[in-house]
Amino acid sequence: MSEPKLLLVCIKQETIDFSMKHIKGIIFDLDGTLVSCDLCFKTMREAIGCPLDEDILAFVDSLSDEQQIVANQTIRDLELKDAHSANWIKGAKEFVAYLNRSQLPLAIVTRNSKEPSDIKINNNNIAIKTIITRDDAPAKPDPTALLNLSKEWQIAPDNILYIGDYLHDINIAKNAGALSALFCENEIPDYAHQADYVFTCYFELLNLFKEAHS
Repeated sequence: MSEPKLLLVCIKQETIDFSMKHIKGIIFDLDGTLVSCDLCFKTMREAIGCPLDEDILAFVDSLSDEQQIVANQTIRDLELKDAHSANWIKGAKEFVAYLNRSQLPLAIVTRNSKEPSDIKINNNNIAIKTIITRDDAPAKPDPTALLNLSKEWQIAPDNILYIGDYLHDINIAKNAGALSALFCENEIPDYAHQADYVFTCYFELLNLFKEAHS
């Protein structure tokens, strides 16, 4: 039996309002969440000598200053190569447009660097003004970016939803005291239970928000 095309699961229904009425601000990851990403992280690790079981950015931080310069340039070159081929993920554009019409504050917090992030955002006309990359704040799962946005928006972290497609996205939300929604376009990973919400289709999430804010 095939998996349903539309799926939205609330992992902690006993503690979380499934209606989304409590969500006052939304923060997105970029790669694999709003736009496609063809980066091969195995290739990236091999290019800079990073072990497969180690976080790439943490590995780079452990290198000497001279080695960091080379590794960071290698990573940026790979990111830039990927940036020009990125396209909207199905349904994400419509979801962002609805949120903008609803005047909910929006932001993007990404582990990507600034230049490739700007290329992806500009090429796809992503209508989100606040963009925080790893060049602007400590990289996920460090919660600094989310906590700063919470203060700027004057919205409590538990009224903010962070949407992403990887474990780092769950952890940045958890570390900030915010809610997490894990986007699983192809398959649901074994760490999905750590997220507050799991969804496989933006149109289902859009319908849920329309019901909540109608």
